[in-house]
Amino acid sequence: MTDYPAMIAPVDHVEPVPRRIRAVLGSETVIDTSRARYVWEWSYYPQYYIPLDDIHPDLLVSEGRTQHSGRGTVEMHALRLGDIHRPRAAKVLRDSSIDGLTGTVRFEWDSLDAWYEEDEQVFVHPRNPYVRVDALRSTRPIRVELDGVVLAEAPSSVMVFETGLPTRYYLERGQIDFRQLVESDTVTACPYKGVTSGYWSVRTGDQVRPDLAWSYDFPTRQLLPIAGLVAFYNEKVDTFLDSRRLERPTTHFFRSSTD
Repeated sequence: MTDYPAMIAPVDHVEPVPRRIRAVLGSETVIDTSRARYVWEWSYYPQYYIPLDDIHPDLLVSEGRTQHSGRGTVEMHALRLGDIHRPRAAKVLRDSSIDGLTGTVRFEWDSLDAWYEEDEQVFVHPRNPYVRVDALRSTRPIRVELDGVVLAEAPSSVMVFETGLPTRYYLERGQIDFRQLVESDTVTACPYKGVTSGYWSVRTGDQVRPDLAWSYDFPTRQLLPIAGLVAFYNEKVDTFLDSRRLERPTTHFFRSSTD
């Protein structure tokens, strides 16, 4: 069985971010830097560490607490701007044994209202510079089943190849049997694709498996070929490509391929 651990860089690896990074709180830009650092606190993706000099001077409010990390002792700070107050939002690293990290700040992503790389908004977490995402049109026939029930059958798809993940197959809505799907209120976001516009659970017999299919109506510019199409978690359904049943992969989304 293929495992997809998405291990891209070692923990505490540091390198410069070649892109301008900005963040907004309320209606004001409070971070604006071309000197950020990528820091891999874990192996799936990095965090931004921002130089203190590139942060709005009144933004950080000390909370009088410290924490210890492998990168050094950090001082805990809240964010304050006008009437906005965000506690436990920032970690100031005054002194670090790791080159390039002294005098930097690591922010909790959701403590800011929006993040930008150059002039494009980024969602969830920084994009990993070692991840590549491609959307390719394919005329290889595909069928999706669960418990022997056909959920979709299509003569073509858009295949999304993302580093560290199995291939995802995005299908035209007209090729999907929506009688087997139950609309969900779930919304997720991806740094590479954007914000989802729909999720569906799958009903077979008396059983409903939650949130197995999704769609992006307005994906990022790089993933425009998937706009309006629907994909299934192939960790949890049976996918037939060129009439050949594919193995269910194991990913960090679903550690087991069984129900």
